Amino acid sequence: MEEPLAWETDGLLPVERQLHEAARRNNIRRMKELMERRVNVRARNHVGRVALHWAAGAGHEPAVRLLLEHKAAVDDEDVFGMNALLLSAWFGHLQILQILVNSGAKIHCENKDGLTLLHCAAQKGHVPVLAFIMEDLEDVPLDHADKLGRTAFHRAAEQGQLDALDFLVGSGCDHSVKDKKKQSCLHYAVLGGSEDMTRTLIHAGGHTNMADPQGISPLHLAVKHNFPALVQLLLDAGSDLDATDNRQQTPLHLAAEHARQDIAEMLLIAGVNLNLRDKQGKTALAVAARSNHVNLVDMIIKADRLYTWEKDHPVRKDPKDPYGKNLTFKQDHRQERQQFHSVLWRLASRDLRPHEWKKLAYCWEFTEAHVHAIEQQWTGTKSYQEHGHRMLLIWLHGVATTGENPGKALFEGLVAIGRRNLAESIRKKANADLGAPSRCTAM
Repeated sequence: MEEPLAWETDGLLPVERQLHEAARRNNIRRMKELMERRVNVRARNHVGRVALHWAAGAGHEPAVRLLLEHKAAVDDEDVFGMNALLLSAWFGHLQILQILVNSGAKIHCENKDGLTLLHCAAQKGHVPVLAFIMEDLEDVPLDHADKLGRTAFHRAAEQGQLDALDFLVGSGCDHSVKDKKKQSCLHYAVLGGSEDMTRTLIHAGGHTNMADPQGISPLHLAVKHNFPALVQLLLDAGSDLDATDNRQQTPLHLAAEHARQDIAEMLLIAGVNLNLRDKQGKTALAVAARSNHVNLVDMIIKADRLYTWEKDHPVRKDPKDPYGKNLTFKQDHRQERQQFHSVLWRLASRDLRPHEWKKLAYCWEFTEAHVHAIEQQWTGTKSYQEHGHRMLLIWLHGVATTGENPGKALFEGLVAIGRRNLAESIRKKANADLGAPSRCTAM
């Protein structure tokens, strides 16, 4: 179909080759000279292209008219099933299309892939051609499917042709149709990574939870191909956070598998079900731990602990923004936290015995799954130091988010595991660093 493939002159006589070249370049004088020598205007090259194909595809009105006057066949097809009419729609040449229609071209034609005039114009985004086809031609089926089961709407969505999509929506096309792969237009818009296209389809009533035969929803695709903006669009449109594909993977499973931290945070803030398991029996937390995506492991544990706290402390909040703009499950690098972070690092690396970080974790209601996921990171014989530090930072996120006093909670935790002297020592050291003995209860 594409010109570089077809522009070969094998199978042509020298004069026929010259006619093809002249038609392609709109060289009317040379075309007339060749016609006076009775050149065959229907001579085909090795892919079945005739001179009219080149003239129509290039948008050369004089060349098209001259060939038609000399009995060029208006409906001749090449080996792809493309005729002059389809080529003019493909390349967006409205005037050529009109000339060919007025010359008797068959408007209900298809190429070998089942592409109609509407498909060709929609795929290339030629809105004036689409308007002419729909408004001036009779009985053109808007939702006719090609051999892959794709309508013109599918083709426009797949190629990111937003203006064409808008036109087809306005013309009343069926945007819920699935192709032979059972994929909707929304699937193709997401695969193309187009925010505008996805937004248009959503506003047109596109079904965001429509799945293909593998159970893959548009949200699965946006996560897998790392399109955070599209993920947010789909979440705002009410996509099912916990939809599962044929592997029983949720979007969060995919984010964990592919280390999509930004997307994982969107899903966690939206409130996913962290108990769902894939076909291997693994939660998203287990998938992240197996893949050694340490930051994601910690984010999921933070979210799980927050969800548990919320069940025990129900409060009224905006479901779209429950904690304001500041909620994050990523590492906290704010300057005001650095001093306390240093305290926690010293505690994990110097003060806690190898198994005491686990005692603290269970004291603070970390689950077995949380502890196991943290432990899967192996950095050597002193891995427990890193494990403890990660656990402490996860714990700090929880107390800070829920408004507890971290110094007081740390003191109570150390006392609970039998390390009162350490608790007192840390409190005194922190107070000395702060230079404010009167604030000892804050630490």
